[in-house]
Amino acid sequence: MDATTAPHRIPPEMPQYGEDYYIFEMMQNMLEQLLIHQPEDPISFMITHLRRNNDNEYTVIHASPPHGVLPAPRAQESLKSIRIDVPKVVILGPPASGKTTIAMWLCKHLNSNLITKESLLEREFSRLSVEAKSYYQVYKKIPNSILVSLVQERLNEDDCLRKGWILDGIPERREQALMIQTLGLAPKHVIVLNAPDTVLIERNVGKRIDPVTGEIYHTTFDWPPEPEIQNRLRQPEGISEIETAKKLLEYHRHIIRILPSYPKILKTISSDQPCVDVFYQALTYVQSGHRCNAPFTPKVLLCGPLGSGKRLQATLLAQKYGLVNISCGQLLKEAVAAKSSFGELIQPFFEKRMTVPDSIITKVLADRMEQQDCIQKGWVLHGFPRDLDQARMLNSMGYNPNRVFFLSVPLDSILERLTLRRTDPVTGERFHLMYKPPPTIEVQVRLLQNPKDSEEYIKLQTDLFYRNSGDLEQYYDRAIIVNGDQDPYTVFEYIESGIINPLPRKVT
Repeated sequence: MDATTAPHRIPPEMPQYGEDYYIFEMMQNMLEQLLIHQPEDPISFMITHLRRNNDNEYTVIHASPPHGVLPAPRAQESLKSIRIDVPKVVILGPPASGKTTIAMWLCKHLNSNLITKESLLEREFSRLSVEAKSYYQVYKKIPNSILVSLVQERLNEDDCLRKGWILDGIPERREQALMIQTLGLAPKHVIVLNAPDTVLIERNVGKRIDPVTGEIYHTTFDWPPEPEIQNRLRQPEGISEIETAKKLLEYHRHIIRILPSYPKILKTISSDQPCVDVFYQALTYVQSGHRCNAPFTPKVLLCGPLGSGKRLQATLLAQKYGLVNISCGQLLKEAVAAKSSFGELIQPFFEKRMTVPDSIITKVLADRMEQQDCIQKGWVLHGFPRDLDQARMLNSMGYNPNRVFFLSVPLDSILERLTLRRTDPVTGERFHLMYKPPPTIEVQVRLLQNPKDSEEYIKLQTDLFYRNSGDLEQYYDRAIIVNGDQDPYTVFEYIESGIINPLPRKVT
C-alpha cells in the first residue's frame, strides 16, 4: 500500500481507514476461523461468524471515522458494533496456588465465562457430560478425548463465542493441550502461577469452600467475618499434607511438558504474594494485546512540561522510524519566516509577545498534517495540545493520536536542566554549566542566558502544564506515563516499546 509508487491506484487514506475500523484484525480473525473449520461454503460461514459476534449487549469496539471518510450508515453501524477481541485465557498452576480465585475475579471483571473441569461435569442436557461424569465416578479421572470434547462443546456455545472464556486448570497434560490446539481452540493468553511447595501445602491444608457461592476461604489467611458464612464452610476432600504433596508431584511432572505448547503467549506470575497483586498482574497481561502484523501508521503525541525532553524524543523517533517531526512552536516560526498567509496572521502576536490564538494554530497544524508525508509515514507531535480544549479541537479535526506519552519530570530536575543553559553570543554555541561547561574562562564570561530559562518563567510554565495535565490524561485515557527524569535513551526505549506493541485494553 505504498502510495509513492506509480500507478497511484491505492490512496494513502486506505490503510488509515483499516486501522481506525480494525479491518485488519477482523480479516485476520475470519481467516483463522476459515482455516480452522474449513467450511464448504466460506461466504455463508463468514456471514454467520460476523453476525454471531455482532451483539451490542456486550463490550464493543467503538472507532471514530477517519478524517474525510464517511461510510454508509449500515456499514458504519456494523463496523462499530463488532467485538473483535474477546478473552481467551488459560490459567494453570499447582494446587492452592490461587488459580481458581484469580480466574473467578478475571471473569467478573471481563464479563467472561469461567470453565472448570467441575463445571463441565455438571452441565445439563449434555450427553458428553453424563458420559464423563459416569467415568469419573468410577475411575476418578476423565479420558483426554472426552475432556477435550467437553471443552470443545462448551467453547463453541454462543456465550463463549461472544464473551470469551477462561479455562481454569485445563489442559492438565500435554496431550490435552495439543488436542485442544488441533481443534482450533487456541488461547490468546496463558498464565502460570508458581509458589514454593511448602507454601502451597500450608495453604491447601487450611482451605475451606462456601458451598453456596463457591468462594474459597482459608482458616489463617482469609477467614470470612460473617458468622453465617463461617458456619456453612466445608473442608474439601483430598487436601491433607500427604495428598497435597502427591498432587504437587503429579503437577510438576506434567507442567514442564505443557509449557512448550505456548511459547509466545505464556506469562509466569508468582502467587506467593497478596492475591490482589497477583490479580492485577494477571489482568494487565490479559488486557494487553499481541503485536499485529497489520499495517500501522504511528500518530504519536508527546506531552510534558518545559524541559521534559519532548523535542529530543521526537527527533529520535523521527530519525529511527521516518516519522514527520511536528513541533508546534517551530511550525509557527517557519510560517512567519516564509511570510505565508498564516505567517502574516502570526507575526503581530510574535511582535507583541502574545499567545497565538488556538484557531490560527490549528489551521497551521492542519495544513501540515494534510500533506502526503504525514499521511504515509505518520507523525510525532509535541507542543500542542496544552489543555483540554486544544485536545478536543485536534480530535474534531480528525487528528486524534493513537499513541500518547506523558513525560513526567520533577520541578527540581527541570530547573537543573534549563536554568543552567547558556549561549555564546559570538559563536552561537550552546553550553550547560553542569553537563557541558564552557572550555575557557573567556568563553564563560561572555555567555548569556535566555530570558525563558529564568527560574521564574520555568516555574510559571511548569505549574501551568501540571494544572492542565490532569484533564489531558483523563481525555487520553490510554496514555502511557513515562519517567522522563532518567537517561534520554532509556526514555526513548520505553517510548519505542509503547509504539511498536499494542496498548493494554481498558475494560469499562
